[in-house]
Amino acid sequence: MPDLPANFTLLQVTPELETGGAEQTTIDVAHAVVAQGGKALVATRGGRMAARLEADGGRLAQMPAQSKNPLVMLGNAARLIDLIRREKVSLVHARSRAPAFSALWAAHATKVPFVATYHGVYNAKSGLKRWYNAVMTKGAVVIANSEYTREHVIREHGVSADKVVAIPRGVDLSRFEPGVVCAERIESLRRAWGVAADERRLTVLLAGRLTRWKGQGLLVQAMALLKARGEDKVLLLLAGDDQGRKGYRAELEAAIAQAGLQDAVKLVGHCDDMPAAYLLADLAIAPSLEPEAFGRTAVEPQVMGRPVMAADHGATRETVIPGETGWLVAPGDAEAWAAALLEAVEIGASGRQSMGQAARLRARRLYSVDAMCEATLKVYARVLGLERSS
Repeated sequence: MPDLPANFTLLQVTPELETGGAEQTTIDVAHAVVAQGGKALVATRGGRMAARLEADGGRLAQMPAQSKNPLVMLGNAARLIDLIRREKVSLVHARSRAPAFSALWAAHATKVPFVATYHGVYNAKSGLKRWYNAVMTKGAVVIANSEYTREHVIREHGVSADKVVAIPRGVDLSRFEPGVVCAERIESLRRAWGVAADERRLTVLLAGRLTRWKGQGLLVQAMALLKARGEDKVLLLLAGDDQGRKGYRAELEAAIAQAGLQDAVKLVGHCDDMPAAYLLADLAIAPSLEPEAFGRTAVEPQVMGRPVMAADHGATRETVIPGETGWLVAPGDAEAWAAALLEAVEIGASGRQSMGQAARLRARRLYSVDAMCEATLKVYARVLGLERSS
């Protein structure tokens, strides 16, 4: 890890610490800064992951950072200015657009360096939206969470290529380690989800919040196609919160019932034990309808030794190697997904195990949380060096 200056204090600003890749990365980087002897503050509304931040030695600065109301954003800027001065913050790191405005204003007012992570390929159908998105490029360095995102930032915003650094998200290799997951954790999930101990079907896990673009509906269509052909060799588990999207959840439930798939597709809700969930499954699936900027749920299962079936666009083209660590499938094409699921059945347990081992070796090498944190701390050191030399 690069050496940070004495008394280094990092302030990260993110809407919430509820669930998701950006939130996990926030906590991972805070932990790395504390491990280096620095202080790590996170300004956020809070959420279920806040306890983990504090357990790792980070500190929560609670404020309505999720708000897009201009008056609240101005209020947040004032709160951040006070926090930066009081805690002698060395660097501000924004992780989402709305709070990035408050963070940028506060950083400018206090003359503290500012960086931002471009966590997603944000849609911009108007000049105003493009301006809104561009706040993430106003720092000394822009961190992109994949090469796919990096190329988008350079192309979309005309940012100099040497200012944009691709740092893939990292996976905690000590947590996502098959050897530390006891049989009881897997058995507990099996019971909670109603998966039979002697289940012979290919158990496929789609982990992700229930939102249309994540592709749960597409997979239900693919399962209906298989059932119509008399194929009943797949059990699909949909793990994720509806986060208030009751209409979409009801739509999925209706589609499952209409196709008579109640025994083949299970909506199992939020899961706190993803390492055990991946070991319960034979295969992880990521059928996103829109390109993923990184796609954590295509990488974590590979670290756990599971092959992955993902949509053939976005950053999953970087994280999944077809025929070696998994499958890349035409986005939005239910027929193609049905065919790919059958292929995963037909290669058998030994074929899937070989893919899973190749996936594990590659993902551990490229996507560790340590590599991600080291690269991020190098950016901090670079920015602080630029500030000192300017």
